[in-house]
Amino acid sequence: MKFILGKKIGMSQVFIDSEDAKKVVPVTLIEVGPCVVTQIREEKKDGYQAVQIGFLEKKKINKPLAGHLKDLGKLRYLREFRLDKNGVGKSSVEKIEYKLGDEINASVFETGDKVKIAGVSKGKGFQGVMKRHNFKCGQASHGQKHSNRKPGSIGSAYPEHVIKGKKMAGRMGGVQSTQLGLEVVEVDKEKNLLIIKGSVPGNNGVLVRVVGK
Repeated sequence: MKFILGKKIGMSQVFIDSEDAKKVVPVTLIEVGPCVVTQIREEKKDGYQAVQIGFLEKKKINKPLAGHLKDLGKLRYLREFRLDKNGVGKSSVEKIEYKLGDEINASVFETGDKVKIAGVSKGKGFQGVMKRHNFKCGQASHGQKHSNRKPGSIGSAYPEHVIKGKKMAGRMGGVQSTQLGLEVVEVDKEKNLLIIKGSVPGNNGVLVRVVGK
């Protein structure tokens, strides 16, 4: 299992040779690592297997975090990556290869790797049902007056209240989102860059988790 933390830089495009001519491919640039292994979770002690890594340094950290990191530096982000099957049940890893203080960088990935990337999606503020839930527009017929974008009836005779989870207008975006099936187009080991085919959740500069097999 391959994993790393990174920062989304932005989108660009690359040219890839195809059968007839060069093909333009939209890509996302992600600055990954170098990350430091800050903790090892073991099944006997913690009940599951995971590796905690840290990314990006900061000027000041509080005393509890300083005691946890010790001599590993002042790190801004700490995230765990589960190594057991689907994150639950019996561990699928016989022995964790990483040790405390090990460095993880872009070299763990190769061109052609399939990855999933998670980040906080762009916040879009308060939106109506058409944009938030893909409702269709109401009929533009007689009797419609300023109501063609409204949700329509939201209740019924029973149970006489709005059911929890009803699709309505509200805050959209700004939640954890994962994009599956992305492909690594190129790896720049010197600059610690991953060039990913397609789009990645979040604004430029957002923290992302990159996981591959």
